[in-house]
Amino acid sequence: MKRRELFSSLAFNKNRQGSIKIRPPYCSDESDFDNCIECGGKCAIACEEQIITIEDDKTPILDFKKGGCTYCDKCALVCEYNHLKLKDKKLINAKIKIDMLKCLSWQKTMCFSCKEVCLEDAVKFLGLFRAEIDYDKCTNCGFCIKVCPVDAIKVE
Repeated sequence: MKRRELFSSLAFNKNRQGSIKIRPPYCSDESDFDNCIECGGKCAIACEEQIITIEDDKTPILDFKKGGCTYCDKCALVCEYNHLKLKDKKLINAKIKIDMLKCLSWQKTMCFSCKEVCLEDAVKFLGLFRAEIDYDKCTNCGFCIKVCPVDAIKVE
């Protein structure tokens, strides 16, 4: 078991997104999901990270408590009703934030869980402590959310 898995298993497993609905990065119009009822969730099946979940209203959302988005295009490629389109690819419409009051590094405990998984090297530390997100590099992929052992990283 890796260190981050140990810390994650000790943390409370609650919904880290609250009620925020975050759509896949290929969605152009939030209201354009009328035919999702008919497709059977092909985008969720195609997702290589398995972070797309289908809501009760049959529309897709990203669940960052399961992992992060690699922007692999697979969900858009299988969307037969063109709700998710490659031409609409953009950064995920969310903002990742670190809660300084919960973050272990801000409490002077060495923890680099969020930095270790960041593919864009967008998590910076002042010395060994005080994690911050470099928004010029952050792609809002969400990989840092799942690995945080104290649920200090949130989506706005």
